[in-house]
Amino acid sequence: MRQALHRLVVATKGKGLVEITEPIRAWLGGQSIATGLLTVFCRHTSASLLIQENADPDVRKDLEAFFEELAPEGRERYVHEIEGPDDMPAHIRAALTQAQLSIPVESARLQLGAWQGIYLFEHRRAAHRREIVLHLIGE
Repeated sequence: MRQALHRLVVATKGKGLVEITEPIRAWLGGQSIATGLLTVFCRHTSASLLIQENADPDVRKDLEAFFEELAPEGRERYVHEIEGPDDMPAHIRAALTQAQLSIPVESARLQLGAWQGIYLFEHRRAAHRREIVLHLIGE
């Protein structure tokens, strides 16, 4: 059994979904592990990860709009506002999504469905540099 570890830095432009499938595939292709399990981990409490449809951009728009309604911003709406009015809604959105994903690897390829992509979901208004840890284990 072998392992590989990598840190992927993703620059966001503010709130929204950023597809990160291709940089993950590129890194995976350089490893010598054909069969295994890839863990994708987000090291932040105001951003998260999703596996979602990557064919129709309207899916992203609808997801972003849904989360805006589900956890809206608003002064005096939340107790925690130390980093601004978008901070606590970002934590709520991250709590309702995922900090890590597990994806099977077969023949050195991610076993995603035909229309699935891996996304970093930025929940803050400002641009950020988010760190994603990739951990591959297998043979």
